This record gives sequence, structure tokens and C-alpha cells, in this order.
Amino acid sequence: MKIRHFSLLFLLGVYTAASAQTGNKALQVTTVNGVVEGADDSGIHIFRGLPFAQPPVGDLRWKEPQPVKNWDGVKDATHFGGNAMQKKVFGDMNFRSSGNSEDCLYLNVWAPAKAAKGKLPVLVYFYGGGYVAGDGSEPRYDGESMARKGIVAVTVNYRLGIFGFFSHPELTKESSHHSSGNYGMLDQNAALLWVQANIAAFGGDPKKVTIAGESAGSISVCAQMASPLSKNLIAGAIGESGGMIKPTLPAIPLAEGELNGVNFAKRVNANSLADLRAMSADQLLDSASKPGAFRTAATIDGYFLPKSPEAIYAAGEQAHVPLLAGWNSAEVPYQFFMGGTALTTENYTKKIQDLYKDKADEVLKLYPASNQDELIHSATALSSDRFIVYSTWKWADLCAQTGGKPVYTYIFGRVRPAMVASMGNAQPGLAGGVVKGDANAAAPKMPPAVGASHASEIEYAMGNLSSNKVYAWTADDYKVSATMEEYFANFIKTGNPNGGGQPKWLPIKAGDGSQQMYIDVNTSLQPDATRARYLFLDKDYMK
Repeated sequence: MKIRHFSLLFLLGVYTAASAQTGNKALQVTTVNGVVEGADDSGIHIFRGLPFAQPPVGDLRWKEPQPVKNWDGVKDATHFGGNAMQKKVFGDMNFRSSGNSEDCLYLNVWAPAKAAKGKLPVLVYFYGGGYVAGDGSEPRYDGESMARKGIVAVTVNYRLGIFGFFSHPELTKESSHHSSGNYGMLDQNAALLWVQANIAAFGGDPKKVTIAGESAGSISVCAQMASPLSKNLIAGAIGESGGMIKPTLPAIPLAEGELNGVNFAKRVNANSLADLRAMSADQLLDSASKPGAFRTAATIDGYFLPKSPEAIYAAGEQAHVPLLAGWNSAEVPYQFFMGGTALTTENYTKKIQDLYKDKADEVLKLYPASNQDELIHSATALSSDRFIVYSTWKWADLCAQTGGKPVYTYIFGRVRPAMVASMGNAQPGLAGGVVKGDANAAAPKMPPAVGASHASEIEYAMGNLSSNKVYAWTADDYKVSATMEEYFANFIKTGNPNGGGQPKWLPIKAGDGSQQMYIDVNTSLQPDATRARYLFLDKDYMK
């Protein structure tokens, strides 16, 4: 009896060990640089912290990303890598990374466990944060929900602020491409090249790569579509609020970027590029984060961007791929336009007259204020249009004219529910943020929401409402999320958002917005009622 019992335990142990070994092998993937091992979460294989370039430290600071060096053995891929160097700027950001580091060029992959090698569509997502904050580990960008829809999802880190967008004559001189300033953009391009070389091993099809992003991530999508380095690496694009077009983080001439760099070097008493590279990462970040010290902007460098993005799109030289792009119904509150001035009809009118001079009457017709309710909505609309909506509209409009592929536009209208009681005295901040603790007392009080704020659509689109513990989500919120994520997933798979019994979404027509999908509890295709506003702003910004 004891012998039989021992034999049973022995056989059980052998079986368990074999099962564990088989499971480990299933979670091991061979990339072009070596073997990585991830983790399984109920049928989704997750690989965190995969290097797609060498650490941009030491002499590699302010150089385009260099190829990853091969490794022996199995690299652990169960932990997120370091996030790019940054200050705590936005209250709605929550990282799962190992912390601030110049060594930040890592990406993360979520893939269905039973993916057929090289067959599934791929989503590559770039985070937002104004090019000064953000990380691919943020829960709101998590790719698990998309993976459960049969998509291989990837989030990408890229250098930020002074580390990702510093231009200087010495950098331009040492570059074989005679360019400088677009290191964050080149990081994204390097990640796309990594995807082309490796994603089939995770089940993804390198010919079916859709790039997406929100805010600065959306602006990045616009830039990658325009760049000759990336435009042939993608099959589709999704932009959530933002295009790299004036006034939204537009690219600046290389000479202007170099001058900004020279002025910063003088400010920190650096006499050479070597002096700047000798500064510690923390010292550099602290110096660049002081008010007026450094302006973060991409450059028209003749390499990543041979011309301004709007010129590239106007000439039809961008990637000719389907585009799905849109914005939120109240991106920022009226304070963005009014500043510290009280919102009254008189103050609003004077602000418009001061800004638009002889065109003020035309603006007041487009953004009327005949009563208090109309005043609030118009001031919010003008704030949002000037902040980020116009640039998104312009990008979509140009693509419809010159891209030769369908362009689908949306307005996201779902207002977030109230915060959960455990948030205490926290309150919504500017552009969708959250202000907590001591900072709350000094923060300007936001008016009641009249629409969906900036960045509030991310969790809905990516199927990640449950990961955000700040808000008391309702059944209606989950309904909106199911609708939006289904549209996005359909688009990633086919280049067309339609399918699954959703309201039919028609593309816009060249030179005529025609219709937009309004996404809310009752999602529907609606006529474009705002085009006249953007045609007016177009004359102002493109002059």
C-alpha cells in the first residue's frame, strides 16, 4: 500500500513538473535578439518590459535609438520597465513601472494564448501626456481587453521632454542625418521596426499593424503617418484628440529648435554637448522643468519630418491607410480660453474682440452667447477647438482629401460619473486630470462638466473601466465602453469600424465632413454641425 501510495505521488510529481515545464515553454517566445518569458493571465500571454532599443544613456543620450544587443538564456518579461524621465504633471496618471529612468525604451505585449503565429491584427498604442509625461504601463492603456478580442496589443515607451525633444547645433552636426530634436519620435519608429521584426512570434501579423494614441499619443500617430521612416510600417491609424498641426504641439523649424537648445545650455552653464551629457538625469530633468526653461516640441529636421506634417498631408505624401479620428465633446473647460477672467457675456465678448479684432463678429456668430447656457457651451467649445479639436479635424480633413482611404470621425460625449466616496475631497482637474490632497486647495475649481473632458475616453475605448477606481462606473458607462471598444477593434481588424450590430458608421467625404459618429449611451451617426467653426479657424491658423 505504501509502495502504491509512493508511486502515485511520484507520478503526480512528474506530471506536475511536466505541466509546469510545458506551461513555461508556452510562455517563452524567441525574438530576433533572444528568448523572453512572460506570464499568463487566464488565457492572455503578457510580456512586459521588452527592450526595443539600447538604453539611451551616457553617449547615447540624444542619439537616435540603437539596436538591441543579443542576449543568452531567457530574459524575464514579467515586470514593466522603467518609465521615461518626467515630473508628476498629471493627476490622472498611474504607473505600474519600476520608476523614473533614462533606461526606458521598453514595450509591452498582450497576446491571446492560442494565437496562430503571424495571423492576428496588431494594435500599437502611444501614450499621451504632452510629451512631458506618460508611460506604457498605465492601466488605462492595458492591452488585455483588446487581446481578448483577438488582437495583439502593444504599448510603447518613448523619451519625453528634454530627453526626447532636445535640439542643438552640436547634435545636428554629429548626426549622420544632420538632424536633432526628434528622439521621442524616433523611439516610436524603432518600436514599429521591432514590431515588424518580432510580432509574428507573438501571433501578430506585421502587415496588419494599426497605430493609435490619445493626446500627445494621437499627435504622435499623426507624425508617424507623415514620416517617411514610418509610413510604410502601418496599415491603419487611430487618433484620439490631437494632430501635429498648429496650434497643438506643432513641429518647429530645426533652426528654432537648435536655438531653444542653445538657450537652455546657457541657462544651465553648459559650454558643450559633453557638459550636457555629463549632467545626471535628475539634474537635467530638474533644470528643464523650471518655468520657461525648455520648450518641448518636435522639429522639422529633414529626416523624420522632411516638411511640416500639414504640408506632407496636403501633398498626399503620408501613409495612405484608413484613419479613425475624433475628439471629446468638452475637451477643456472655458477657463482655457478665459484664463482668470470671470465668464460673463461682456468678458467673453471682449476676449474675442481682443484676440480676433475685425473678425470678432464672425467668431461670435460661430460661438454665440445669447444666454448663460449658450455662453458656457460656446466658451467651452472655443476653448476646446483652440486647444486640440481643430488640429484633429484638420488632420482628418486633409486625409480625406489626399489619403485615398476611408476616414471615420467621431465625437465622444459620455460624461464620467461622480467619483467614488473613497476619493474624499479630490476633484476633477484641468483637461481630465484629478487633483488630490493638498494640491486640491490651490487648484482652480472646475465648472460642472458640459461634455466629455480630455482623456476621459481612454478607458472606454480600451475596455479598461474596471481598472480605474476613481469613478463610480454605471451600467451605462459599460455600455458605452462596449460600443466604443467594438468599433475600435473592428477597425484594427479590417480598417472599417462597422460590424457586430453596431450603428452604421459612414466615412467622411473629401472637403465635406458630412457625418460623425456621436458616441454616448445612445450612439448614433449625426450630421457634422461644426465644420463652419473649423473652416474659420483654418483660415486663422494656416495663414
